[in-house]
Amino acid sequence: MKPDHLFGTALLLAFVASPANAQKFSDWSAPVNLGPVINFAQNNQHPAISKDGLSLYYSAGPTNKLDIWVSQRAGLDDPWRPPQKLGPNVNSDSSDLSPNFTPDGHWMYFMSNRPGPCANPANPVPTIDLYVTHRKDKRDDFGWEPAQNLGCVINGPYDDAGPTFFEDENTGVTYLYFTSTRPGPTGCSCGNFDIYVSTLQADGTWGPAEFVQELSGPGRDTRTSISRDGLEMFLSSDTAFGAAVGSQDIWISTRATTADKWSTPVNLGALVNSTAFDGAPALSWDGTILYFFSERTDVAHYGLRDLYVTTRIKLAD
Repeated sequence: MKPDHLFGTALLLAFVASPANAQKFSDWSAPVNLGPVINFAQNNQHPAISKDGLSLYYSAGPTNKLDIWVSQRAGLDDPWRPPQKLGPNVNSDSSDLSPNFTPDGHWMYFMSNRPGPCANPANPVPTIDLYVTHRKDKRDDFGWEPAQNLGCVINGPYDDAGPTFFEDENTGVTYLYFTSTRPGPTGCSCGNFDIYVSTLQADGTWGPAEFVQELSGPGRDTRTSISRDGLEMFLSSDTAFGAAVGSQDIWISTRATTADKWSTPVNLGALVNSTAFDGAPALSWDGTILYFFSERTDVAHYGLRDLYVTTRIKLAD
């Protein structure tokens, strides 16, 4: 039985995770492994789902060489087909992972530790930078153009990773959330990775990153995923916001409007999280499906890290 001081009741969790203007949902279901067709490699991680739900992108491979792959399906009730690796316009000789799409489907952001222009020359180890690639046909999973580094205003001589694109329809402002090892503000309780956000400028470049204090604790705060209305934020974290289930868990933060600050993240609980490492949440466009990876071993699994899915039902207002 889960202790009340850790997760509270289902009613409390639903209240915390449901600001007044947000859509209402049921609790999350027990996660299901996506099976050996998807989970074919040593590590299968950092998923991203297309807006229509028919293309599942993720990174796969050994720890030191991850590439971005895509699996497709004909319909939402059809099985996933064997994944195919994206070409050299996206993947490099280094590790490439953590894809994330713009709502129009024409742009994909990701992270890579390929040699880039923003590294510290004194550091022989390549740092992680944020990249973007474009395609003319939003349905062509293999039409991506050569990836471009986002530049050294948003990227720095630290690891900048896990991009999450959000376009605020209320204000017309576009944001890119990401996680970084850069030093936080003076006096902050910062960890080895914290959450930052950059704003798209009028000239099409990304502005300086701002520290998101309410999503950043003293531990490791990484991959984020935001709902289409901007009122729910899922993220990977350890014990930064309270007692955790495993070494890394999935948490949720909410806000009443996009002008408000994020709430203190709440753990999704022991039904979704395991005693192992659970991370890199990716929310479907309609908000009812959450993809993530896990190192759990208490169920049938196929790699060191596998992709899982948990679902919830949209409730009537």
